[in-house]
Amino acid sequence: MSKIVASVYIICQDEAKHIRRVLESVKDFDEVVIVDSGSSDETLEIAKEYTDKIYHQEWLGFAAQKEYAKELCSNEWVLNLDADEQLSPELKVEIEKIIEEDSIDGLDIKISSKYLGSFNHPLSKFNRRIRFFRKSKGYYPEKLVHESIVVNGVIKRAKGFIFDYGILDLKTHISKINDYSSLRAKEKAQKLKKASLVKLVGVFPLSFFKSYIIKRGFLNGIRGFIAATNNAYYAFLKEAKLYEKNM
Repeated sequence: MSKIVASVYIICQDEAKHIRRVLESVKDFDEVVIVDSGSSDETLEIAKEYTDKIYHQEWLGFAAQKEYAKELCSNEWVLNLDADEQLSPELKVEIEKIIEEDSIDGLDIKISSKYLGSFNHPLSKFNRRIRFFRKSKGYYPEKLVHESIVVNGVIKRAKGFIFDYGILDLKTHISKINDYSSLRAKEKAQKLKKASLVKLVGVFPLSFFKSYIIKRGFLNGIRGFIAATNNAYYAFLKEAKLYEKNM
């Protein structure tokens, strides 16, 4: 069977629990590039079963690390996945069609997360990210966390999904909330932004309303309520930690 003429790039560290899943889902792509920042588990041993394009790079930050990995790709079309994600078969078919038609520059893709045992309800509102694009048209602006690619060209909304297994339990979710809120607060402080009482009071209920009502998290039942509450807590922590840095 002929390979899909596109490069997949993945940054990782200590992802032995997940990485085989994502590599299985992209094994029929022409090139898979792995950039590891110092795994001490079996991540690299598993990766070697699927690709010989494995590189070490000390952690540069999310955006810079992905930019480094992207530049190692040899194909014009590139797909970015996290080590704890999985490409859906439907999206793979879309990608092949996009390459063949050669009429746009990127795909804006829905991310469906598995949370407390289940994926999002199909009628809930999914996060979307540009993950498949022409290498020559995309770049990562400098950002400490929640990095996103900027593509100068025509973008189409994909029908297929990327499945995310990165937050399977509450312990992991709380840990990420703590780490990411610290990075976001640092980023805000570097931009000379200031915390305020209005933001500290208002950010939690507004973020909960957005997650639970506007993004239809209520369709996910109790899981949706827990996720919305934690998302609101994350928004509050960003402002609280910014206040701490402003002191």
